[in-house]
Amino acid sequence: MDKKKGPIGVFDSGYGGLTVLKEIVKELPQYDYIYLGDNGRAPYGGRSFDTVYHYTLECVQHLFNMGCHLVILACNTASAKALRTIQQNDLPKIDPERRVLGIIRPTTEIVGNYTQSKQVGIFGTNGTVTSQSYPIEIEKFFPDITVYQQACPMWVPLVENNEYNSEGADYFIHKYIRQLMVQSSDIDTIVLGCTHYPLLMDKLQQHLPPNVTLLSQGPILSHSLKAYLERHPEMAAKCSTGGSRTFYTTDDIETFDRQAGIFFEETVKSRHLSL
Repeated sequence: MDKKKGPIGVFDSGYGGLTVLKEIVKELPQYDYIYLGDNGRAPYGGRSFDTVYHYTLECVQHLFNMGCHLVILACNTASAKALRTIQQNDLPKIDPERRVLGIIRPTTEIVGNYTQSKQVGIFGTNGTVTSQSYPIEIEKFFPDITVYQQACPMWVPLVENNEYNSEGADYFIHKYIRQLMVQSSDIDTIVLGCTHYPLLMDKLQQHLPPNVTLLSQGPILSHSLKAYLERHPEMAAKCSTGGSRTFYTTDDIETFDRQAGIFFEETVKSRHLSL
């Protein structure tokens, strides 16, 4: 297999991963990146484990074929439903020297540094919440923390339809916050367990008690990736450093470019990938 240097692959089911890529580029601007959004089959949040696994593996394979030695699943649903199987079953057969990393573990490793009450909330898609990935992973690092979860099925559509600053958004933000906080009034730290949710940050802070810390995954994952590459110089040496960003979507490129700019906060020019 070709061992030339290649870009770092960043995968998401849609646009949300661009909020993560934006932070990674800030932290590690020297590397080349390929972003792949599977918009043609998004959203993943309500799909079965098996479907998410097959879709994610297919997209990871495409990024490998584009020369990536390292792929980041910047998607909570894909990380929850596909990452472990890909790491344990598929990578040894495809190429044991390639790596696929997820977004959930870096967040769960540090959440205990923020909570005083040991009561942590998770906002996520139905898929992420039902997978129980956050409670399972947090317990490994912080067994004394109690985790409360709330699925927020209306938040992704609000963001993707550019309605996240509307009055209609306030209704659904207040609704899901209430449903989470009624589970425990002592929650003092909340993880935004979906990469769309950082765009709701201002609204969330307006509706949440002032003592609650909101954790957004982009900065967490970018710090974690930097540390990973420092710990694994052999992988860092395989990542090309031309400072380029290439974007692919499995759906309409004009729509993708228009929407992607909201998440990435820069002009995006994408290419179409047929699956």
